[in-house]
Amino acid sequence: MSRIGKLPVLIPENVSVSLDGQNLTIKGPFGELVRKINDEINVSILENKINITKNVESRIARQKYGLIRSLINNMVIGVSQKFERKLQMVGVGYRSQIDGNTLKMNVGFSHPVLFSIPEGLEVIVESNTTIIVRGADKEKVGLFSSQIRAIRPPEPYKGKGILYFDEVILRKAGKSGK
Repeated sequence: MSRIGKLPVLIPENVSVSLDGQNLTIKGPFGELVRKINDEINVSILENKINITKNVESRIARQKYGLIRSLINNMVIGVSQKFERKLQMVGVGYRSQIDGNTLKMNVGFSHPVLFSIPEGLEVIVESNTTIIVRGADKEKVGLFSSQIRAIRPPEPYKGKGILYFDEVILRKAGKSGK
């Protein structure tokens, strides 16, 4: 039995949960998230807890048991708080700004890089070199942050590039002179 899967998910008072067949809907102050639950997994709502059990004892059910619990827990946290990812731009002339629903970045290319902000995400540019991505869906926040970082990943010699705020770059020694 999964140690993660058998833990109940606690529901805060400002969050409402409804189960319609295999579709789980979670509503909170920061949005609404819907997830389809597999047939191998059974979800039950009791008072202020969500319990997850397996319908069948199979390999796939064991694999998805803890995963579904973690996904539901992330949904509850996302609609009640919000997930946040902070990115930092390091380099001479690197800057970013928001134009309507577009993130515009100058990161050393001959042209600015334009990114359309997905629905359900909020992007804030603090100073010119700090980008904050917020949203209720943890998967969307992480995916969009990684797409931004992939434009100019940090390089190991000078540490220039776009990196996560708490990321540490291991520096390499450059060429040594005689």
